[in-house]
Parts: sequence; C-alpha cells; structure tokens
Amino acid sequence: MSCSVHLLLLTFSLLALLLNPPCVCGNDDLRALLDLKSSLDPEGHFLTSWTMDCNPCGGCFEGVACNEKGQVANVSLQGKGLSGRLSPAIGGLKHLTGLYLHYNSLYGDIPMEVANLTDLTDLYLNVNHLSGEIPPEIGKMENLQVLQLCYNQLTGSIPTQLGDLKELSVLALQSNQLDGAIPASLGDLEMLMRLDLSSNSLFGSIPTKLADLPSLKVLDVHNNTLSGNIPPALKRLGDGFVYEQNMGLCGVGFSSLKACTASEHVNLTRPEPYGAGVGGLSRDIPETANVKLPCNTTQCQNPSKSKQATSITVGVVLATVGVSAIGILTFTMYRRRKQRLGSAFDISEGRLCMDQAKGIYRKNGSPLVSLEYSNGWDPLADSKNFNGDRQDVFQSFRFNLEEVESATQYFSEMNLLGKSNFSATYKGVLRDGSVVAVKSISKTSCKSDEAEFLKGLNILTSLRNENLVRLRGFCCSRGRGECFLVYDYVSNGNLTRYLDVKDGNGEVLDWSTRVSIVKGIAKGIAYLHAYKANKPALVHQNISAEKVHIDQRYNPLLSDSGLYKLLTNDIVFSALKGSAAKGYLAPEYTTTGRFTEKSDVYAFGVLLFQILTGKLKITSAMRLAAESFRFPEFIDPNLHGRFFEYEAAKLARMALLCSHESPFERPGMEAIVQELGNCSGCL
Repeated sequence: MSCSVHLLLLTFSLLALLLNPPCVCGNDDLRALLDLKSSLDPEGHFLTSWTMDCNPCGGCFEGVACNEKGQVANVSLQGKGLSGRLSPAIGGLKHLTGLYLHYNSLYGDIPMEVANLTDLTDLYLNVNHLSGEIPPEIGKMENLQVLQLCYNQLTGSIPTQLGDLKELSVLALQSNQLDGAIPASLGDLEMLMRLDLSSNSLFGSIPTKLADLPSLKVLDVHNNTLSGNIPPALKRLGDGFVYEQNMGLCGVGFSSLKACTASEHVNLTRPEPYGAGVGGLSRDIPETANVKLPCNTTQCQNPSKSKQATSITVGVVLATVGVSAIGILTFTMYRRRKQRLGSAFDISEGRLCMDQAKGIYRKNGSPLVSLEYSNGWDPLADSKNFNGDRQDVFQSFRFNLEEVESATQYFSEMNLLGKSNFSATYKGVLRDGSVVAVKSISKTSCKSDEAEFLKGLNILTSLRNENLVRLRGFCCSRGRGECFLVYDYVSNGNLTRYLDVKDGNGEVLDWSTRVSIVKGIAKGIAYLHAYKANKPALVHQNISAEKVHIDQRYNPLLSDSGLYKLLTNDIVFSALKGSAAKGYLAPEYTTTGRFTEKSDVYAFGVLLFQILTGKLKITSAMRLAAESFRFPEFIDPNLHGRFFEYEAAKLARMALLCSHESPFERPGMEAIVQELGNCSGCL
C-alpha cells in the first residue's frame, strides 16, 4: 500500500475522532456527578473542581471519596452554599454509602430516585429549603442507618414505609411542616435509638409500639398537636422523652401533664392511624383497623345496617381517593413542568442561618468502624481486647456525630484552627458550654488494623496529666470516613505565639513564666515516659513549639500525645520531615530509624533553647554563647536583662546536655524534673 493511501486513511481516522470523540463520560459515576453538579450548583460558583476531564477518585473532585474498587462511595458537600436542587441523577451513584448535603440552601422536592442508593447508610439533607413530601420509596433503602431531613419545609404525612428501614438508628424530621399522625410502623424499627419529630403539625396519639422499642434512647415530639394518653412505658426514657407543647397529651407519672379523663382513656382502644389527609380522612388503612370500637346500643344494634353503612362509606372513600389521585397527578405534572422551566431562576433571599459554614476540609475515606451513636460501634462491643471496666470507660468517652457537628457549627471555616496533610482542627462549643478543639482525621490516615486502632484509642483515653491536653472524647464515622478527637480547648495558643516577638507586636513572657513553662513541659514528657500501661515507654515522637499549648494561667500542655498510635506509618513518617526541618528530630534517627525516650529529650532540649532565646530558629552561634554563658548573646533581648543568671546558666547547661548529639549523653526526663525541682531559684 502506498504512502498516499496510508496518509489518506490516517486523515480519515483523525476526522472520525474529531467528529466522534470518545465519550469521556463513559463512567457512570462521572456522568452522574456532572449531572448532579449542574443541579446542585447551577451558577457554577462552588463545584468548580468537578470537571469532565478529572477522575472523581483521583482526589480532584472536592467532597467526593471512593471505595477500594474505585467507585464513588461518599459525597460530602455540607455547608458549601449550594443553592440548587437535588437532581434525580443522584440515583446513578449506585455504590454511595454516605450523602452529606446539609447546611446548604437546596430547594425543591427530594427525588424518589434517591431510593436507588441501596448501599446508603447516611442521608443528611437537613438545614436546607427542601419542600414537598417525603418520598415513600425511601423505605426501600434497606441499609439506611441515619436519615436527617430536619429543618426544611417538607409537607404531608410521614410515610408508613419508613417502618421498613430495619437498620435505621436515627430519624430526624423536626422543624418541618409535616402533618398527619405518627405512623405506628415506626414501632417496628428495633435499631432506632433517636426519633425527633418535634416542631411539626402532627396530631393523634403516640403509638404504643414506640414505647416498646428496645434501643430507643431519645423520643422528641414537643411542639405538635398530639393528644391522648402517653404510653406509660415511655417513662423509662427519662429526660430522653420530650413531649411539651402538646396541649392534648395526658398521662400519669409525667411532670407538667394532667391525668387522663375517661374520654381520653378511650383513645387507647382506637386504632393508631398512619397518616391523615384533607378533612381528617385516613390516607391509609390503619394497622389496627380490626379493633372493635366502643358503641352504644343504637349504633351497634343492627349488623346488616352496619355493613350497608360500611359499604357506602367505602364507596365514598374510593371515589374521594380517585378524584384526589387525578388531582395529585395533574398537580405533579404541572410541578415537574414548572421545575424544568424555573430551574434557571434564583431562589429567594430568605435563608436559614448557616453559620457561614463553608470550606470544609475533607479527604477520601476508608471505612473502618462507626461510633456515631451509642451502641453503634460494633467492633468495640464485640472486642475482647478490653475488660468490662475498660469498655465502660470507653462508653463515657464517646460522642455522637450530631454533637460534634453542632459544636463546630458543622465544621465552619470560621472555627478552623489549623490543618495538616492528614487532619483539620476546629474550635467548638459543647451543649454544656465548654469550649473544645475537635481534630478531624481521615480514616485513610488511621491504622487499618482494627485491634491496633482500638489499642491506640485505649491509650489516648487513659492519659491523665496536668501538663497534657485532655481528651474529652471521640467519634468515628464510617459513612464520613473520618474520626474525631475532642480535646479541651487551650485559650492562649501555642508556644510559637511567644517566639520571635518584635517590639510592641506580641506578648513577651517574663522570666518566671518561662521557667514555669519549662518545668511543665518536662513533667508532661516524664509522665509519658513513665506510662505504666505501655512497655516500652510511651514516646511522644513529635514534640515541637506547636505542640506546646498555653492555658489561661500560662501552664503548658502537650498536645497530640500518643496520637501516632492511631496513625498509619506513612502519616507518622511524613510528620518527621517537618520535625526535622524545624530542628526537633534527634540526629540518631537517621541511622537507627527508631524513636526512644532520648529522642523526646532531644526535642525538649531544642524547646528549652527556644524558650531561653525567644527565637524559633536556634543557630550554632547561640549554642556557642550558651556554652560560655555569654547571656546577652543568647538570652531573649525582650527580657531587657530581667532574669536570674544562676537559673539561666543552669537551664542553658540543661539545654546543651539534652540536645547532645549522642543519645547516651542525654539525661532521662525523670532526672530533668528532679533537677528542676532541686533548683531553689526554679521553684
């Protein structure tokens, strides 16, 4: 074949490619995500990283995480300022386990296609402007564990089909415009631990089946129009049962409630309707419709007349349902057409308070355990690594996900204290008013071996010392692919705030405060090294000025103590690069590759130099000056000579010895603490 023919064929091939380019959207997940983007963010302001030429599992799709098979498993876009609709295209993400779209301004209906997500465990659509009815198809999502639809504008009754969600542990529908009765079918949810139906327009009685749910801890129905006798078994919930602002409720043993009258007791024998329609007609045949109603002699005397009346009633109901169905169908077609025509228009300015939540830091998740709600952490419940007492301690440390989200204002950027390559830390306020720091760690950064992870968590919860930042609790979410550590918030920042202070542009620590900080750091490290539950000693491994926090009384507290016990090796190793660059890494690590107590002592020596000099970077000239006790050349000039030379000489000697190149020359932390205590001027 001649060259001209080859050239002609090549030209035709190129033309064919240009006219029929290969479909970049062949991936179902990619196509679904791009459709989702156009509806969630119609103006294209927020999801700019979602592009056709980008791999959703390559890390460039913000808020998207994939499973080990390369399938989209998590979409976390909470607090992003999204102001569009939730597209039916969401049903195309077949392998999704977590969908987090809360704290946005989404509007319109919840598409019934969301029910195609049969692997979904967590559905968070709360704090938006969603309207319409709750799709009954959601009842087919057999793996759903958490359903959050609260703080929207949803109408209609609660679908009876939600009673089919056998794995559901949390159902939050509060602060909508729901009406009708509480479905008795919710009493079939044996895993349900929290049910919040407050601030709606629900009426009728509280189903007795709810009171018998074995896992139920919280039932909130306040601010509705419920009536009738409260099932006595609900008293077992204590403060977990909230029922105020329902004028028609009555019962014995509940504070602020009157005792039921004879007529109100009659309600106990009546069926508990699943829902109500216009004019109070029941939309569905109640589960207990065969219960015999009380009647007087004139009403129940003629059974044939009763049957005849029943037939007439059924005929009227069927006719009414038929007319209603035609009306609903017509309205639905009109609404869908209107949605298509109006999709390009902006929503009104009336928005719920979003706490300006945006810019949330997220990484791809690798599910390990779920600690979101009480009794939800199966690995811990089944673990044989801890005795009963230790498991009780673990229980006291556990937070649920809602507490963490509320405390941080849904991880608002305003509350972001800092972030690294594996974590982000947020300031938060718990319900009791205490201020905390919440460290969010990607599950891919945590040890994949469950037993090792639990062992590390066990160590963290057992650390108790006045010079360590206190761990308040933890919460790990399988759906989000993150683990949260909740610490006490330390108000005066970390030690770097007091280094390299320029005249008038920062706070200068006086001499006695510096000496006190040195003593506190030494005591904290010595406690870790003497930690009896861990053999060999618990080494911090990442001591630096950033890890020394200063409280209101200027006491030092070490942070991240024992944290490496939770992290994968590559994350721990990556932290070493930063530590080495700042001069905290002991020189022997480059040859041994191991951390010991003496490597912590080296880092302490560097910290001691930083506190004496007031500088973050320690030069060889400073070390030489310290060796000769030439105080003006290495003591912080911001002190203006206000220090004790005897103490300065002792601390300089200690800094030189602790940061000695040979680990054998460095003293142990217990000896350092003792030496500081023996110094009369250092007390």
